[in-house]
Amino acid sequence: MPIYKAPLEDMRFVLHQLFDSDDIAALPGNEEFTPDLIDSVLEEAAKFSEGVLFPLNQSGDLEGCTYENGVVRTPTGFKDAYKAFCDGGWTAMGADPAFGGQGLPIPAAMMVEEMLCSANVAFGLYPGLTHGAYVALKHAGSEEQKQTYLPNLVSGKWSGTMCLTEPHCGTDLGMLRTRAVPNDDGSYSITGNKIFISAGEHDLTENIIHLVLARLPDAPSGVKGISMFVVPKFMVREDGSLGPRNGLQCTAIEHKMGIKASATCAMSFDGATGWLVGEPNKGLRAMFTMMNTERLSVGIQGLGVAETAYQNAVAYARDRIQGRSLTGTKAEDKPADPIMVHPDVRRMLLTMRAYIEGCRALAGWVARELEILAKSTDDDARQVADDFASLMTPIVKAMFTDLGFEIASLAVQTYGGHGYIRDHGIEQYVRDARISMLYEGTNGIQALDLVGRKLPQDGGRLLTRFLDPVLEFIEAHEDNEALAPFLPPLQQALEHVQIATGFIMENAMSNHDEIGAASVDYLRLFGLTALAFVWARMVAIAAPKAEGADAQFYRAKVQTAKFFMERLLPQTGALLAAIQSGSATMMEFEDSAF
Repeated sequence: MPIYKAPLEDMRFVLHQLFDSDDIAALPGNEEFTPDLIDSVLEEAAKFSEGVLFPLNQSGDLEGCTYENGVVRTPTGFKDAYKAFCDGGWTAMGADPAFGGQGLPIPAAMMVEEMLCSANVAFGLYPGLTHGAYVALKHAGSEEQKQTYLPNLVSGKWSGTMCLTEPHCGTDLGMLRTRAVPNDDGSYSITGNKIFISAGEHDLTENIIHLVLARLPDAPSGVKGISMFVVPKFMVREDGSLGPRNGLQCTAIEHKMGIKASATCAMSFDGATGWLVGEPNKGLRAMFTMMNTERLSVGIQGLGVAETAYQNAVAYARDRIQGRSLTGTKAEDKPADPIMVHPDVRRMLLTMRAYIEGCRALAGWVARELEILAKSTDDDARQVADDFASLMTPIVKAMFTDLGFEIASLAVQTYGGHGYIRDHGIEQYVRDARISMLYEGTNGIQALDLVGRKLPQDGGRLLTRFLDPVLEFIEAHEDNEALAPFLPPLQQALEHVQIATGFIMENAMSNHDEIGAASVDYLRLFGLTALAFVWARMVAIAAPKAEGADAQFYRAKVQTAKFFMERLLPQTGALLAAIQSGSATMMEFEDSAF
């Protein structure tokens, strides 16, 4: 059976030491969120994740959701777990107190989200989509819409979805066909079909609030003619009670590779009553508020699945005995040594660990900036935070999920043939991780967003929000002996980013295919460099503490950082070479030869 224990020590390190939580507590509205309070929240989240959600993960995968006559039922135990989740206030965790939320700072909320994804990523999609709907309505909804929907979304009494994809259009939403016809009372009749709608129908909540993209009759073509509408499953009366069923239904659920306990629905809207959210033909902009929130959450899904896969791989490597160490017997009392003694197994385990802890630290940095953006009264600080979060969103989404899948695969490799069969439960993590590279914009689309939009935006200003802190750190620590092995590889990786950026920007002016050809390699190059920076920062904190209390934790930080710098970061050189090779080899290949 799989195991999971929330990595609270590392989470506390990121929240309180790597990024001083006192700075976050000083923001308006955060005064009560002391380190002790945040730690107690994390501990309770760990208990719930380990004790309630994790035991349902494997059984939920085996049972899956069921569909019958438009009704979707979640696996056994999910309704009780969801009720306990709401009763514990977890749905309200990161929401505005004005709507019944708790206002937990984003860095702490992101750590809780990681635990949910580690314990049961399929379950986490239900409240995750609801929070996304909350964010979109809070940002773009009218005051009446906020008062009608947000309190019940925050409490978990109702849930939310985002309805974008149609059978003929996924990434290219400009081809969207769902129609919205105005009614005399100010509402709209929504007609069309949507697919791949996570949590589109289920038995966990009293009502489901759909945010639907559709076209008005006079809308211009393409993405400039898309509007967003709020369409409840059940109509909401003026007194807040539920009225009749709206004109929409789930027509099927998808039979998927993974996340089988999450209901992925085909939805039919047949004259369903909805209300415009925000301005006409500006729906994509409003929906992107939700989508950017979801993209960061999907990145955390990759991290969460990776953590559990890693923990199980470590446990198996300790217990499984096969062969003898190349340097002599290590377990004389056993017929063979634990496989952890073998260099290749240690390579896999350290690769997992280095990526996971690096991604958690990078997530903590992004979350910190998002909290500043949300609550700071300093306009300059908010602009810097907005720039940085915009730059890093595609990296977090794409790199974290790429690595989540790679780490889950490495965990299976650690198990050998026993990882491939269902008995140990480890193969589920490979299947569950794969979807995160696809939804909320495939990782190739994230890379195009980074290179095609974020890099040139505002004359390259966003890029400086990353480069400046790294250069300042290198200069400030050039005499720090503890960092002597770490700064040169970080500096070299940073130079690779700068050279690659210049190459793309120069060549893309004459050939736009250079952007598409370089984008995926560039995102990984940038992401690895970002990980190198946070690892160097972690060493600066950990190295002086490697001989005191909790010495093993800090020594492991330094040793893992050394592995990352020596064994993983050198990929940046190969990535730069691939980028500089240009687009010719892929674009000049004859179509008919494929």
